[in-house]
Amino acid sequence: MGRHFALSWLATCLPLATATNLYATHYDGSVYSLSLQRSDDTYSLSIASSLKTCGSMPSWLTFDSASRILYCSDESGDASTNGSLTTLAADEDGTLTEIATAAAPGGGVNSIFYSGDDGTQYLAIAHYGGSAMSTFRLPLNQGDENLQVFRYTLSETKQNPQQNAPHPHQVLLDPTGSFILVPDLGADLVRVYAIDKSSGELDGTCPDLSYPEGSGPRHGLFWQTEHSTLTRQLKTRQQDSQVLYIVDELDGHFKGFTVSYTSDGCLGFDEFQSFEPYTDGQLPDGATPSEIRQAGNSLYVSIRSDQGFAPNDSMANLDHSSNNTITLNELTSSYGTVPRTFVINQAGDLVAIGDQSSSNVAIVARDPQTGKLGDEVANVQIGEPGVVGTSTGLSSVVWDE
Repeated sequence: MGRHFALSWLATCLPLATATNLYATHYDGSVYSLSLQRSDDTYSLSIASSLKTCGSMPSWLTFDSASRILYCSDESGDASTNGSLTTLAADEDGTLTEIATAAAPGGGVNSIFYSGDDGTQYLAIAHYGGSAMSTFRLPLNQGDENLQVFRYTLSETKQNPQQNAPHPHQVLLDPTGSFILVPDLGADLVRVYAIDKSSGELDGTCPDLSYPEGSGPRHGLFWQTEHSTLTRQLKTRQQDSQVLYIVDELDGHFKGFTVSYTSDGCLGFDEFQSFEPYTDGQLPDGATPSEIRQAGNSLYVSIRSDQGFAPNDSMANLDHSSNNTITLNELTSSYGTVPRTFVINQAGDLVAIGDQSSSNVAIVARDPQTGKLGDEVANVQIGEPGVVGTSTGLSSVVWDE
């Protein structure tokens, strides 16, 4: 009895140690496995291993936690030259092993899973440099071909050199799992596709959401509530309206839309807000919004090249009101330069910020109750730093969960 008590007491006195894996891509042609160690309230982040894979420019990771497979898009290639899609097995200890590779349109920068009626999984990919969007049926086998490829052209010349061609930057799923939206920075459109659940094929006959020239929509999300999550799980097409938020890279605006499900099986959009998510409502010259994420009742947007916490850039912490309008709460540091992407863990207490040009991953504390971002708790340099304005440095990061 005394010995048991002593051991129990000793166990409570020992520091609590845990480890979490993350994965990151770098434009040097490598995928990195990271280990976040926690002992009580102290964190450390380190590179556990790396693997040369995913073409010459690994750009984006989408993780299937059920199968423990990473889907890696390669940004090499263009509208006439292919890139690739690679699958990687992620062991519980973070070890990565390449499984399969397939040719894909060039310039892959973002991907998302979607489902068919029979539970079949598919992957949609946005191809920025390839001016295309493609889909694959999963699981991916070596040399598989695309299920579909949609290639885009401009109907007229645009003034901004970043709009020399269509540049799809993201693929996102609506809360019902019935539509895929594609923000196209080059074409000033959000393209709309209805999903044929029986085949997994996408139907692009629905009207797109058009933007004023020079806007450059980059990334967006649908506001998630318990109700919208349940709707997706039940796989029903919700007839109630939804709320869509999108950040524009070129004009720097954050836009809010009410999205309705129309009787012809398409989507209707009604813009209700547009502002620059920055102090005094104006971004510094050269600063651009990049990624947008939701956790709880808060939204976050990474701001590239504002030097708001020189030499580091900023994270815009946004509040969501009951009428769905958004206001800036505060700016906090991105703990690096050019925060291309960031991800929030499922517990909502940590944010991993992928700073492209400084080529580091910063882990930042987050208060799940208030949504406030706190101090940096860990940081690791990955590969060589990049050059601002080029496709070099760190390109993406994802939690193993």
